Amino acid sequence: MPFLLTVVPLDLLGDLFGNVGNITQIAFTLLFILLFFGFGQKLQMRQYMWDIDRGLRRLDVIRGQAKDLTLKTVKEIGKPTSDPMPQLNVLMEQFLITPVDMDPSGIVSKFDHLLDVHEMKFKEDVHRIAPSADPAQLNNLSNLVEASWALNTIYRIIRHFYLLGKKTNSIFIIIQLQALLPLIMQEAEAYLGAARAFAEGQPIGDGIGPLVASRLMKDKSQRKVEKDVIVAETTLEDRRIIALKAEGPGGNVGKPGDAIRSLIEENGGKVSMVVMIDAALKLEGENSGEVSEGIGAAIGGIGTERFKIEEEATKNKIPVYAVIVKESILEAITPMRKEILEAGEKVIERIKSLIVERSKPGDTIIVAGIGNTIGIGQ
Repeated sequence: MPFLLTVVPLDLLGDLFGNVGNITQIAFTLLFILLFFGFGQKLQMRQYMWDIDRGLRRLDVIRGQAKDLTLKTVKEIGKPTSDPMPQLNVLMEQFLITPVDMDPSGIVSKFDHLLDVHEMKFKEDVHRIAPSADPAQLNNLSNLVEASWALNTIYRIIRHFYLLGKKTNSIFIIIQLQALLPLIMQEAEAYLGAARAFAEGQPIGDGIGPLVASRLMKDKSQRKVEKDVIVAETTLEDRRIIALKAEGPGGNVGKPGDAIRSLIEENGGKVSMVVMIDAALKLEGENSGEVSEGIGAAIGGIGTERFKIEEEATKNKIPVYAVIVKESILEAITPMRKEILEAGEKVIERIKSLIVERSKPGDTIIVAGIGNTIGIGQ
């Protein structure tokens, strides 16, 4: 029987293969959607967790380096008779419970009292593990231990949220942690640099305020007012200048709020203006060492010292002006850089301009250099 050759029309073949192509495309699309929603989020979360784990290991290394440096410095300077490591571990876990703020009346004095007690106990504990340290060295060691404490706290918090996100399989915790990690690592590296500066007693960027004040009070008669604050009188543009700073060269910030209040009371409220000099965090894109001026009390911290200054200035109708030097967080707590140092002269020129514009010859003006005075004497 002869074979019959069946001829299939070309348009029928086209329809057949076209349908197969559409089915294949739909199948691949469905497969992609299933993979994306089924495994994509898990793969992304795994990548985030790898990043956090890598950062956490780096934080642990930084924490260890700071702790080793602290232990080494304590042994070299403090010359303890026993191993200081157990007491140092206790210091690494210290904490401060903030007062109840349901009724805000009187909360500033509560904070002030707690901070005084904390500082006193902290320094006593440091002195216990470094009995041979002199007062300036004790301040430096206290700053060094605080830097190590900060790194230890950062590590513990990051580890907590990492393990919590891993335990609960919460992508929201992991995403937030991964997004903040670069900023956290930057801050941790800054604290490590600060620890090295404190160990060596080097001036840091935050000391620009005390540095300017020390230049104003150079070769002048000095006296101590309130807690760890040095005052000297000088003249500038025919004005009486009362310059103050924390007592150096040990790492110290003093209590400038109490000092300014005391000086205003000493002068019977007859102070024409208060000028405060401090370091301030710059915005990205701004140059380090830029000088700006503004209104208000330029001082960081928890707010107790600023409250005292604002309260006393308001009571006596004294304007408060601020001159700040812009720095990054890294520059603020690591050894002072050239551009920050050179900004000191610009600040003095800005102060001169400010007092000429805003006061009269013979007026009394308080100039307060705010910041950590480590490595900066009087």
